[in-house]
Amino acid sequence: MSDFIHLLPDSVANQIAAGEVIQRPASVVKELVENAVDAGARNISILLTDAGRTCIQVIDDGCGMSETDARMAFERHATSKITQANDLFALSTFGFRGEALPSIAAVAQVELHTKMEQDELGTALFIEGSKVLRQEADMCPTGSNFMIKNIFFNVPARRKFLKSDQTELSNSINEVERIALVHPDICFRVLHNGVEIINLPTATLRQRVIHVFDKKLNDSLLSLEVETSIANISGFIGTPESARKKGSHQFFFVNGRYMRHPYFHKAIMEAFAGLIPEGEQVSYFVYFNVDPSRIDVNIHPTKTEIKFEDEHAIWQILVATIREVLGRSHSVPSIDFDTADKPDIPLINDKTRFSPPQPHYDPTYNPFNSRSENSYRKPQIDWEKLYGLEPKRSEEGKENGGLPFGDEAIPSEKSEEISSNQGSSAGMNLIKCYQYNGSYIITSVDSGLMIIEQHRAHVRILYERYMHQLESHKGVAQGLLFPEIIQVSPADAVQLEHMSDDFASLGFELNNLGGGSFSLQGIPSGIEGLDPCKLVQEMLSSAIEKSVGVKSDRHHQLALTMARRSAIVEGQLLSEEEMSNIATNLFACSIPNYTPDGKKIVCIVDEKEISKMFD
Repeated sequence: MSDFIHLLPDSVANQIAAGEVIQRPASVVKELVENAVDAGARNISILLTDAGRTCIQVIDDGCGMSETDARMAFERHATSKITQANDLFALSTFGFRGEALPSIAAVAQVELHTKMEQDELGTALFIEGSKVLRQEADMCPTGSNFMIKNIFFNVPARRKFLKSDQTELSNSINEVERIALVHPDICFRVLHNGVEIINLPTATLRQRVIHVFDKKLNDSLLSLEVETSIANISGFIGTPESARKKGSHQFFFVNGRYMRHPYFHKAIMEAFAGLIPEGEQVSYFVYFNVDPSRIDVNIHPTKTEIKFEDEHAIWQILVATIREVLGRSHSVPSIDFDTADKPDIPLINDKTRFSPPQPHYDPTYNPFNSRSENSYRKPQIDWEKLYGLEPKRSEEGKENGGLPFGDEAIPSEKSEEISSNQGSSAGMNLIKCYQYNGSYIITSVDSGLMIIEQHRAHVRILYERYMHQLESHKGVAQGLLFPEIIQVSPADAVQLEHMSDDFASLGFELNNLGGGSFSLQGIPSGIEGLDPCKLVQEMLSSAIEKSVGVKSDRHHQLALTMARRSAIVEGQLLSEEEMSNIATNLFACSIPNYTPDGKKIVCIVDEKEISKMFD
């Protein structure tokens, strides 16, 4: 009987291992930039072609490698970061496993030019699919120049699952931003297809945060600084006034390494409890400095999941520190007496004599006599007759009380009906509409009483209108007298530029000014009272977070976010005509019974249920 178990070839084993470390071009950017930081580089340039599909080039001015080290670096588990197992508990570098370069070489064509400062000549190394093609002497500057070409050229299945160029480029920029936020003393440049996207000079930590994201962020950042025997915590948190539903910048770093930590995120939300509306979040940049022996970073190949030995104690320190900072900044309300408009109380002189006030009244006044001579009656003036005016209706033959309702709101050929699972209401006659609790519209139908959740109904109406605009590209913008500036991160700027046509279809006129700045020169109708800049940022964040690059999903998120923000608020009082318009336009929608995210809009209490209530 033959044996079944055998050793895999090195080429196959390397590709399997590479699948854990190298998932997309952004993974290559992350590993190479981290190696450059560990090498002591002060200037790092990242050049991408076709979002990294064709070429990823990382140039640094670090210590470089010798001829032997350059060759050894591409052997699996070859590293200069640790020498024994105990070193895992005293890490001060990004890398330590010795897996990054071998994994990259297993799935790409690699070209390396490197030289140490004391050497006259450097070395050039050419590798393809883990096979060393040649190695030769080379004239190159001190440092390392990695060129990664045709990623996943030998794993077509992996290459096929890469996302759009905009998504892959955005992911690569995010990786650079995370490293740049920890090392403000290093210059970073990112170029895509020859166009500079990021240029970050050396700066202080606060300046680096502002350079990477929004200049306006500076006014809403509060400094954190606390030292304890367990951990030192520093960084910045946003003020409660800067809270938003989407698009907050939230980062945790421990010993200079980016990490994700839901437990510490919950601690920050706990510290802000009662200060920000439910569902909104603030930006934060929190840096932990912990004894390396008290954390474990050797959990996942990406090293973004870190285990803390004193997790609960750090949670309490973080909450207490943030609350103290908020208290010092007067963001937490304190009990105090309002003395702004207090009356002036004169000093009393004991020698001064005062006489009691004498009342004055009209003995002839009778409050029950409505025809009293002292009574005042407002004169009745017929203004229409005076100016020759008559009440007119709008050109469309309807008035909607300032709300974006009307027969033209939803271009649909659907008949006004509810689906069969809600009861038959064909030929529905709206007798009269009533509003209950400022949230529900109640009206009579043939089968009983219909209850409509007015906010959800308006969301459905607006959603279908915006989806129609996105599909037909018929958005109309109202020009702004003074254009407003929207500042986003470089990664978000790539996505916003890609979605500029979608925003134009909704009525937003945006112009790219470069450097993550966009000029908002026109807005759609129906968003009066909203901050258009915040609305655009919220729509962008929702689309990036949930659409995953699919056009239909992106349209859904844009339309849904805008509909939610533009719809009437819960508790708004409506006139009978406004309620009638909601019902009419709701049943002209393709799916009137449910919101786009599946929440119920219409409920019918049939006649039998009503009769049972009185049995």
